[in-house]
Amino acid sequence: MRIRILFCLALATAVLATGCDDTNTGNSSDDRNFFERAWAKVENGFSDQSAPPPTGQTTGQMADSATGADTPADEITPAGDTSEEVPDSDSNNADTDAGPVASTDTDTPPASVDAEPADDAATAQQEPARKQAAADNGSAKDQSIDIPEVDIPYKKYVLDNGLTLIVHSDHKTPIVAVNIWYHVGSKNEGPGQQGFAHLFEHLMFQGSEHWQGEYFEPFERAGATDMNGTTNVDRTNYFASVPTAALDMALWMESDRMGHFLGAIDQNLLEEQRGVVLNEKRQGENQPYGQVFDTIPPNTYPAGHPYSWSTIGSEADLNAASLEDVKSWFKTYYGPSNAVLVLAGDIDPEQARAKVEKYFGSINPGPPVSQQKRWVARMSGEHRQVMYDRVPQARLYKVWNIPPTGAPDTTRLQIAADLLAGSKNSPLYKTLVYDKQIATDVSAFVWDKEIGSQFIVSATARPGVDLDEIERVLDKQMRSFINEGPPADAVNRARARFGASFVRGIESVGGLGGKADILAQGEIYENDPAAYKQELEILRNASPDDIRMAASRWLSDGVYVLSVEPFGDRKASGEDVDRSQLPDVGDTPALDLPDVQHATLSNGLKIRLAERHNAPTVEMRMVFDAGYAADPADAPGTASLAMAMLDEGTDSRDALAISADLDRLGANLGTSTSLDSSSLSLSMLSNTIDDALDIYADVIRNAEFPANEFERLQKQRLAGIAQEKRKPTSLALRTLGPLLYGKDHAYGIPLTGSGTLASVKNMKVEDIRRFADTWLRPDNATLVVVGDTTMDELKPMLEAHLGDWQAASDAPRPDKRLPEVTPPEETHIYLVDRPGSNQATVIAGNVAPPKSSDQDVAMETVNAVLGGMFNSRLNLNLREDKHWSYGARSLLMDARAQQPFVAYAAVQIDKTAPAMQEMRNELTAIRNGRPVSESERSAAQANLTRSLPGENETTSALASTLTDSVVFDLPDDYYEDYVRRIRDLDDPALATAAQAMIDTDGLTWVVVGDLKQIETAIRELGWGKVRVVDPTTLETSVDDDVEGNGDNDE
Repeated sequence: MRIRILFCLALATAVLATGCDDTNTGNSSDDRNFFERAWAKVENGFSDQSAPPPTGQTTGQMADSATGADTPADEITPAGDTSEEVPDSDSNNADTDAGPVASTDTDTPPASVDAEPADDAATAQQEPARKQAAADNGSAKDQSIDIPEVDIPYKKYVLDNGLTLIVHSDHKTPIVAVNIWYHVGSKNEGPGQQGFAHLFEHLMFQGSEHWQGEYFEPFERAGATDMNGTTNVDRTNYFASVPTAALDMALWMESDRMGHFLGAIDQNLLEEQRGVVLNEKRQGENQPYGQVFDTIPPNTYPAGHPYSWSTIGSEADLNAASLEDVKSWFKTYYGPSNAVLVLAGDIDPEQARAKVEKYFGSINPGPPVSQQKRWVARMSGEHRQVMYDRVPQARLYKVWNIPPTGAPDTTRLQIAADLLAGSKNSPLYKTLVYDKQIATDVSAFVWDKEIGSQFIVSATARPGVDLDEIERVLDKQMRSFINEGPPADAVNRARARFGASFVRGIESVGGLGGKADILAQGEIYENDPAAYKQELEILRNASPDDIRMAASRWLSDGVYVLSVEPFGDRKASGEDVDRSQLPDVGDTPALDLPDVQHATLSNGLKIRLAERHNAPTVEMRMVFDAGYAADPADAPGTASLAMAMLDEGTDSRDALAISADLDRLGANLGTSTSLDSSSLSLSMLSNTIDDALDIYADVIRNAEFPANEFERLQKQRLAGIAQEKRKPTSLALRTLGPLLYGKDHAYGIPLTGSGTLASVKNMKVEDIRRFADTWLRPDNATLVVVGDTTMDELKPMLEAHLGDWQAASDAPRPDKRLPEVTPPEETHIYLVDRPGSNQATVIAGNVAPPKSSDQDVAMETVNAVLGGMFNSRLNLNLREDKHWSYGARSLLMDARAQQPFVAYAAVQIDKTAPAMQEMRNELTAIRNGRPVSESERSAAQANLTRSLPGENETTSALASTLTDSVVFDLPDDYYEDYVRRIRDLDDPALATAAQAMIDTDGLTWVVVGDLKQIETAIRELGWGKVRVVDPTTLETSVDDDVEGNGDNDE
């Protein structure tokens, strides 16, 4: 459902990440470690790659209610959606009615949703006075914030060819979200077609009859943001947020692939994208727990049920697909009468209607499409299964089939999932993770789908704990919930979380969970763009007993237990639009960010405020000059663990009380650590600033770092490090930092920031307290504030809560260990053995000039051309040309000192050495032999500058931009001047930047894979010394072999 999408993005993605450098209380906005957040800047522009998601996708983060730590995102995701996207909230519906062009306003309320029949009605019981003592200690001054009344005004039109158009006007920024949904997903696939829906999502990014080339190229040039295409069991969608001046271009492109695509498909294109899809499938399966959500569908649905196979597809069916097969599939499902187009943003309805008629009106409607209706496939009894995977910890999954999305009981079960495992106070988390400490994470969520949904609970065992013990405790808590129901106070807190998350989500016009997404889902699945109102109403009115009864009806019987053990008549209208050339992208307005206001509190704490009043939200970031670089030399991981402990208790609130107080306000508290900074973030509604500041200041000033909480988090951190050593990318990153910088440099640590097993084992709570006293102090901090407030309103509240805060000691903080690094004079290759891997992870890196360098924007431009965009040289080579990888990228990891430059690809195992050769060729070429061309420079400059408005659309995004300004000591007008600096770049500047950024002779390579399959070929490259790294200790072992001509040494 729509509400869950927004809630998941804020809560679930936060609580199931590695836990090694970001921790969150409430529903934090971003929990990825430093490298993952930096990497996301690159990946967001790639097909099938967007923000880290909740459950329902082939990659990404767990969904709905989930709390825990130390579980990497890509290890726990079902294969229901083939992109890093939140699983939809869709409801079973009738097809869109055919008819003449018509306009529908939203002045009337949506039709009511029929109540779900009580299939297994249980005797209602009065809610007991069962309360958690810690939560009662909360000091929030107001009652819980209820779900607000929300209205997203729209106009709805239906073209003569059946295309449904929905328009929402929002003129706050000059961007328009273009979101098109086709009502086709993997459930529409027949025998021999498994994977067709997903394959077509890829094919439709490869150009059309009038546009030969990569689909993203004109969008990147136009500065589009939130670009992606996704497929799940029920639908396929494509979306992008473009500058208003680029709307004609976007509509021309979308209409050309809808109406003029078949002529662009040939056998070569089919083979190319078939290879990309199969690599994506292998990449997902190669992750720990990566085959779980290929296993669940056929074991929870009967043979022939549309959900009994995964969206990613069958390798046999994909390999057998002929050109005629795929053309027939397109003709059936991708016509206007099976599509909904939403335009949301800086455009008026009639203007939008005219443009859509112009570009889409001449397209033939396509045949009517039959849609499967409700089929819950309710299970009975118990079905158990055990599977084995290369994972460090055992994990338990319990699955129940429940009604489809939009059904009242399904919405109530969304709340039940949150109440069971959505916060530290929830019974599953509190019992399994917090009290008994037998699990490192636990989650409960609804995977909602059009014809039948699923309720899934999972828990990851702490090493050495048997899953039977976890299941006994989990079942006891579930029975108690079903028999007694949730406390009323907990229900109120859940409402506050849902309401606040929903408001934050609709601040964006585009992207996942934005207003265009919400309207499209309502129309596709419920024939009502405003369907979200009905679901909000169900949430608003759900009583504790309503929730208990829904859980009793659907979770009392029929469970699948999986244990994962280690080891209408349409016609075209008018003439076709001119398709001889792509419409020009108009001039993009200059970036206009809010002015930054400066102030200083009486204790010297510096304040930076950017007012933005389009949504009633406020973001705060207390930014400390600390980070991984502040770790003691013998104790890497201290900074991130100290930040993780900030919200674990003060002298007036314990951890559970902090969580409860935040829940009552709908506020989020989160911590984040990067190479150079540590920050504590607070996200709140603007009418709760004073109450939220009471909690925020208490955490900042009075954190006690309790010894028992330290021991619990220390165990979780050790489990997290074990998880990192199982994940190929994390394993490579743990190795790369020390190799690039050496042991005497503050950056010479595992770049995940989690520390080492030895350093964390030897750490004491006194070390954490000492770090906080030394680094987390007002004279070493800047408070960044963005949102719906003013300095006159804000400063008195800040003065009252923080004005008398003083450092624990007068001693100055120590200097960070950041000496100049001398690059190596030759290439070094380090191999990490991962037996049985069907892919190899290849990373090449060197140190580059710091973020503050005069060459900053020139290096960004070179990097964009090399590996920072979808149409970059590395990606076009390894993905589009060779089909050896799902994606190849490069990036600069912003840092105050010399920053890491990294090129990366996960490649099929038998192409490891050739892929390394291709990567080296591209790195050498852009530095020496084939400098950035005029067309490449133009595309990169357009992408880097035109994307800025979209990248700063939300309050949280703008807060991140201002935080970067603080961390890297950038001027307030850095990003306004950024556009001029980018456009002033010339060829000599780019050539100089490439020389400074890339050291092809002194590259350090880290390769993780099955050495039996790759080692010999890598040694035969003859580039330099080859060493094997012990995957357990991460210590390098070198034999005394004669080096010869620079190769073959281990």
